[in-house]
Parts: sequence; structure tokens; C-alpha cells
Amino acid sequence: SLPERNNLAGVRHILLVLSGKGGVGKSTISTQLALALRHSGKKVGILDVDLCGPSIPHMLGVQDSAVHQCDSGWVPVFVDQDRSISLMSIGFLLERPDDAVVWRGPKKNALIKQFVADVAWGELDFLLVDTPPGTSDEHIATVEAFRPCQPLGALLVTTPQ
Repeated sequence: SLPERNNLAGVRHILLVLSGKGGVGKSTISTQLALALRHSGKKVGILDVDLCGPSIPHMLGVQDSAVHQCDSGWVPVFVDQDRSISLMSIGFLLERPDDAVVWRGPKKNALIKQFVADVAWGELDFLLVDTPPGTSDEHIATVEAFRPCQPLGALLVTTPQ
């Protein structure tokens, strides 16, 4: 069998952004954190695996971008001229970005695994992972997929109530 390519080899730190429920501002926090890290001179990738509502392409004004394939997988979309923020989102793969994705668990989990393995990030200081809301199978799939890379940690977004 072919040796598994490691598209995360050039990524220094992985940070998961999680929430117990939807609508708490997880994608906004992920986007703001990416912009703040870029402002401090870091190269940042955002992996938007929020299958139900991929809003980050819209927040960064790249919702009309297309994702291309290269030898080592999908090429993320560069958000800015100096290519300091790259983004991969399920939104780029949907026919109409506003479509809700209704898939059964195994298909979602397979897509998340593919997203983790098959995006050619290159060299990054930080990879921010915007996860789906809640505490479902997708979270377990996401965390399991990143476990070999030993993530730096997780940011849990909550609201006062």
C-alpha cells in the first residue's frame, strides 16, 4: 500500500474550536482568531467542518471561490493577497452554499476524515478547526482524526445562559 501522505506535517499548532450548541459564535471566534494571528505575523489555516452551516467563507468574503485538486489533495482557498490565511470549507463543495447538509453519520464522519487528511496546507503556524455545534459523532470523528497530530488544545465557545 502507498505510504499515507501527511498534509499536516508542516502545521505547527492545531486548535479545535468547539461549542456545546449552535449559534454561540464559534465561526465568528474562529475568523477573528485567524485575523488576530495573521496580524501578529502568523500563517494561519482554517478548516471549516461545520457541515450544517459553513459560514466562514461568507465572513471572509470568499464564498464564490472554488477548491482545486493538486497531487497531495485539495488546495485551500487563500483569503488575502499575501496568502497568510488559507481556508478549506464544506461550503466550497456544495452546489449552493446556503444548502443545509443532511447526511447520515458515517458519510459525515468519512468527509471529516477526508478533510483532515486531504487538504494540502503546506507550512502553517496555526490550523484552526471550526467544528460542528453540539456533542455528536462528528466531534468524536474530528478529535480522533487529529489525535495523531497532538493538537495544541481546544477553545470552547459558550454563552452566559
